[in-house]
Amino acid sequence: MRMPAFLGVFALSCMLVQTAIGAEPTDKVVRIAQIVIDPAQLDAYHAAVKEEMGDSVRLEPGVISIYCVAEKDHPNRLHFFEVYASETAYRSHIASAHFQKYVATTKNMILSRELIETQPVQLSAKAP
Repeated sequence: MRMPAFLGVFALSCMLVQTAIGAEPTDKVVRIAQIVIDPAQLDAYHAAVKEEMGDSVRLEPGVISIYCVAEKDHPNRLHFFEVYASETAYRSHIASAHFQKYVATTKNMILSRELIETQPVQLSAKAP
């Protein structure tokens, strides 16, 4: 049985963020998003999302990590794993100018979006 792609992203990302967030993730907000992009607009989407993700991590102290991966056989199916320091940090992120620019820029590129609410159980990673 094949593991759903978002579970693989979640497992890998949990391993990568532990050192940044500590052993007790209960106050963290972890979001998973699955997005399908119009294949004809994939390059433009990649440019927009890379800019937004870079700005988010660089400018927002409450953004702990954001990961985006594409399925090998379906490169227009993207999976995001995001960790925020708190609900307040997440709310600040979605209200930020760079996130609002991303929303406006990509709204016609996105064919479907599924947001998955999660409850962190344990986030572990090896120290770099």
